[in-house]
Amino acid sequence: VLSTALALGVGELAAGISNRLESFVVAVARVIIDGAPSGVVRAGIETLGTAQKTVLLVGVTIGTLGVGALAGLAARRSLTLAVTLFVAFGSLGAWAVSREPLASTGWSWLVGGVAITAGAITLVRAPLGIVRSDSDREDPRNTYADRRQFLGWATGMSVAAGALTGVGRVMLADRSVGKARDRIVLPDPARIGLQTTTTGPTTTNPPSPTRTIEATGLSPYLTPNEIFYRIDTALSVPMIDPATWSLSIEGLVAEPYRLGFDDLLTMDLVEHTVTLCCVSNEVGGSLVGNATWTGVPLEKVLQRARPLPHAEQVMARSVDGFTAGFPLGHVSDGRTALLAVGMNGEPLPIVHGFPARLVVAGLYGYVSAVKWLERIRLTTWENNDGYWIPRGWAKEAPIKIASRIDVPSGGQVAAGIQPVAGVAWSPMSGVAHVEVSVDGGPWQACELSETVGGEAWVQWLFRWAAEPGRHSIAVRAIGNDGTVQPSVPVDPAPDGAEGHHLVSVTVT
Repeated sequence: VLSTALALGVGELAAGISNRLESFVVAVARVIIDGAPSGVVRAGIETLGTAQKTVLLVGVTIGTLGVGALAGLAARRSLTLAVTLFVAFGSLGAWAVSREPLASTGWSWLVGGVAITAGAITLVRAPLGIVRSDSDREDPRNTYADRRQFLGWATGMSVAAGALTGVGRVMLADRSVGKARDRIVLPDPARIGLQTTTTGPTTTNPPSPTRTIEATGLSPYLTPNEIFYRIDTALSVPMIDPATWSLSIEGLVAEPYRLGFDDLLTMDLVEHTVTLCCVSNEVGGSLVGNATWTGVPLEKVLQRARPLPHAEQVMARSVDGFTAGFPLGHVSDGRTALLAVGMNGEPLPIVHGFPARLVVAGLYGYVSAVKWLERIRLTTWENNDGYWIPRGWAKEAPIKIASRIDVPSGGQVAAGIQPVAGVAWSPMSGVAHVEVSVDGGPWQACELSETVGGEAWVQWLFRWAAEPGRHSIAVRAIGNDGTVQPSVPVDPAPDGAEGHHLVSVTVT
């Protein structure tokens, strides 16, 4: 176990020092994800939710230490067998790191070799510290001194392994990328046709709404960056220096090209408020948020490359290898489709895709919202699928009309007038009405906040005359296109959940 911990510590330290290496634990975890059957991956998402990555990484760490324990047991009988097992498993880790998109193959194997060697030496040293000659055993003083020496050595190795791992983790989180982001000042976006609306999508830059709803526990109109949901396949957050980042536009285009971060900032930036939602969001779930995004219209970026007539799909790829695709027509059908560099008035947070990502209104994130963007390739529609499509999720994934009750969240409330409030969204038409039903009674209209367009959610409020007893409250939204939120429950897979959000509350 000490040998394995030391090897892991060396690997984590190297990953922290170099941008050309990935954490060994993360790399092995990614191999497991890529090789797991789609049903297993889906079950993990549904069962563990946002905790799935932590559980997997902890599991890989424990499993790795378990292999080390097996090697230690084997060493009691055969050092050759133990070292062979240790080297074989260590080589698997080095291979896993070498296949990472951001990793250098040469550096991966070099550092892997150093880590394996350090661990193997420790593995060999451990049994030598406890195996004694017959003459040593005859003198109790020698036995006591040797045990004390071995315990001191083992303690030192444990501390060293922990220190190396800790330093590596700190360095992973404290590279210069954060400082580079903090120095960026986004140019003021163009503001065209300022008007507040509650109807369909707009291609102009909207202002903030002039009237929102205030109620304790109600989601704010704009979701703060620090609580905006994060769902992606990245087991470690990519750290990308904007000075060296570039985006490739290629595929079925007449003039492929690359552009850097500074190139984006010199283009005409626009600003749009768009609600994003994860397809895994349960009815009433929190995997949805509303933010104001700053960026360049994707249509302009692609027009420069001159798409060929048979181009049908925008296939985007992140630096960590994640891919997502959507119909090319969506960049010019009136919806917001941005190559985004800002979120709620500041450069993109690192965890939300810095330095650049895609934001496409009306589509679930798994087919559109690629973070840490490195490539956009135009392809045909058939035989070109994003990451989640072969894993059982639908290829076309428009966000479904939905609503959520934030207040009350359950429990008890006092009798009298009580606020029932929440949010509702209906890309692309926008929300026309929100209604609530108490105890299966008639649907009653709610008050709506103003919104900056149909691509953004609305807040809603119902003033409920609460009477003592146990009650059930349901909510539904109706879109500007007449679509009524379905009542029949549908699971998130394969193209989004359906059903009314219900909250039970006791009035005292």
